[in-house]
Amino acid sequence: MSDDLKKGLEGVIVAESELSVIDGDAGKLVYRGYTIEDLAKGASYEEVLYLLWHGHLPNRDELSEFKQAMVDARGVDDDVISTVRQLAEADENPMAALRTAVSMLSAFDPAPEDAEPTDEMVNLETGRRITAKIPTIIAAFTRIRDGKEPVEPHDDLDHAANFLYMLNGEEPDDVLADVFDQALVLHADHGLNASTFSAITTASTLSDVHSAVTSAIGTLKGPLHGGANQDVMEMLKEVDDAESDPLDWVKNALDEGRRVSGFGHRVYNVKDPRAKILGERSKELGEAAGTLKWYEMSTTIEDYLMEEKGLAPNVDFYSASTYYQMGIPIDIYTPIFAMSRVGGWVAHVFEYIEDNRLIRPRARYVGKNTDETEFVPLDER
Repeated sequence: MSDDLKKGLEGVIVAESELSVIDGDAGKLVYRGYTIEDLAKGASYEEVLYLLWHGHLPNRDELSEFKQAMVDARGVDDDVISTVRQLAEADENPMAALRTAVSMLSAFDPAPEDAEPTDEMVNLETGRRITAKIPTIIAAFTRIRDGKEPVEPHDDLDHAANFLYMLNGEEPDDVLADVFDQALVLHADHGLNASTFSAITTASTLSDVHSAVTSAIGTLKGPLHGGANQDVMEMLKEVDDAESDPLDWVKNALDEGRRVSGFGHRVYNVKDPRAKILGERSKELGEAAGTLKWYEMSTTIEDYLMEEKGLAPNVDFYSASTYYQMGIPIDIYTPIFAMSRVGGWVAHVFEYIEDNRLIRPRARYVGKNTDETEFVPLDER
């Protein structure tokens, strides 16, 4: 047993996975053997869910049955919505509200109480229900907070389009639905990141799927993992509000020791392949709206940091302007990340508990030794 210290478990292999692989030097991301470029271009989010959960892309009949099962599971119990309402009216953080609501879903889940923790079919159906309900929760929270009533799910819309419908109260056009669906595909899985590790750590105790997903949401809430997309858009708005030249702004920010959000990655040493795809979609949305302001601002900052600092953008950098041009509120960017990544969380939980081993790392003790202390009874202290 090695006593080498690996802060943050960096470089430590704790599991084997068939779900996704990242080549950080080449800038490649692959889900079960398929490049992210091919999946983003040709597969819907539901197809990617099926791929992650079942190991192969569905045929038409399999996809139709799967999509219907997702549609059937979209509704959320009134008691959960009531709690979401209380959280929204109390101005709770959106990720904290999502964490609470997902945890509460277990009280109304129809899974058998006596099911074995490793029951593959029960866990699959539970994961599917959670995944189907998260968009309903996020949309309801956002509307209630904005003084509107929740919109019931639309049975004839796909997962991505239905969320936009529930959020805005009207069916999205094909372009918006397609862009959002693609964003969900891009965020669905990304190896053993912090939130996925939280999910499988919880699952390794043979806890339930709701607990695993709740753990993951709590982890994603942190700004070092899921919150960067919101930070990026707030940064871009700061540049715009100041009517500053983006190049001057980024130079001044660096001179002041500020961190520019959306750059650098724990795994990628080059540009994140997901950023390339979303950058193109951000440009398309800008062209459709008649202004490339956000896209051009982003590329100016990107070019400077690449040339001067060798820093490449990650997926958060272009997801920010993409979501903003779709009219999505900035503070639900991270809940949307969770809405997509839940597919990966659930897949990793399934995979890990097939050959489960309790995750139990060690810490190197650096405290006092017993010869340095003397126990003193309470009355003598």
